[in-house]
Amino acid sequence: MDINTLRSVVTVISLLAFLGIVVWAWSRRNQARFEEAAQLPFQDE
Repeated sequence: MDINTLRSVVTVISLLAFLGIVVWAWSRRNQARFEEAAQLPFQDE
């Protein structure tokens, strides 16, 4: 395995991790939690 193959593998793994984070962030299952967290700075105690 030469360095270019290793770089290609790392690039593909990084792309998959990025896409996984995007899917997780835009998931409807997490939408309520994220909307609640977005309103925290505006809540008065």
